[in-house]
Amino acid sequence: MTEQTVLLVGHGSREPGGNDEINAFAQAWRQQRPNWRIEVCFIEFAPVLLDAGLDAAARGSQRVVVVPLILNAAGHVKMDVPDAIAHARERHPAVAFAYTPHLGACDPILAVLRRQLRQVMQRLDMPDPVTTGVILLARGSSDRQANGDVARMARWLHEAGDHELVDIAFTGITLPRLERVVQRQERLGMTQIVVLPYYLFTGTLMTRIQRQIQHLQGQYPRLRFGLGDYFGFEPEITALLEERVQATTQPQSSAMALMPCDGCKFREIAAAHGHGPHHHGPDEHAHGHDHAHPHPHP
Repeated sequence: MTEQTVLLVGHGSREPGGNDEINAFAQAWRQQRPNWRIEVCFIEFAPVLLDAGLDAAARGSQRVVVVPLILNAAGHVKMDVPDAIAHARERHPAVAFAYTPHLGACDPILAVLRRQLRQVMQRLDMPDPVTTGVILLARGSSDRQANGDVARMARWLHEAGDHELVDIAFTGITLPRLERVVQRQERLGMTQIVVLPYYLFTGTLMTRIQRQIQHLQGQYPRLRFGLGDYFGFEPEITALLEERVQATTQPQSSAMALMPCDGCKFREIAAAHGHGPHHHGPDEHAHGHDHAHPHPHP
């Protein structure tokens, strides 16, 4: 029997390449940690979803560490994954389950963004940062904490460099949208704009962003655009996940180590009102709904 299994949880994408990249990421991680058992499942849009992934990880293992490969904590991280873990504990009472925090706003993510920005600036032949606007472009959520993490990273990126304008934009769910922020930066005198996708892997939204940049270049022929890349394969991501896993084995952590929202009061309140875990139908993301649930204030 394996002492511990690490279960990597990806969001899942309608574009198979996005899920393939997460599997490739897991394989690269296994090569770095050959003594670890690392399995993969997804929240949606993939053959192996949460329940099946948890069951597979629990078989032949004394302990399962559930690691969300997700940047921001919205409904999936706060509701769906903890609820799935709670049911897995009922199905596998002899197995201990631990749930690590999501990646979140932190210095390793900032380091990735700073490197992405430098690389795009080099492709633009290092234009003046004072006249080069930066837009951190994220997916967007109805959870204000998740959107706030994006704003925090933009602020940190601003303080770490010389760019006069570092703004945020979202591809859906909430505002502002990319087109509006580009319009604002152009009016404020920017001559170049760097768009940094706040995404881990490829997917339908990354493809859409590339099309948007092409359209914007046509709308603003006097502006020069630079587009960064998603950053799931950057070394900081693997290091951050390993730090999360190892933290669950520290003396202050129990076998039932909790992510901040694992078993939180909001889940109890939501359940009382009939709002249990949710899984998107085939068209929900296309219509801009993520069903994220912010915590109520006490």
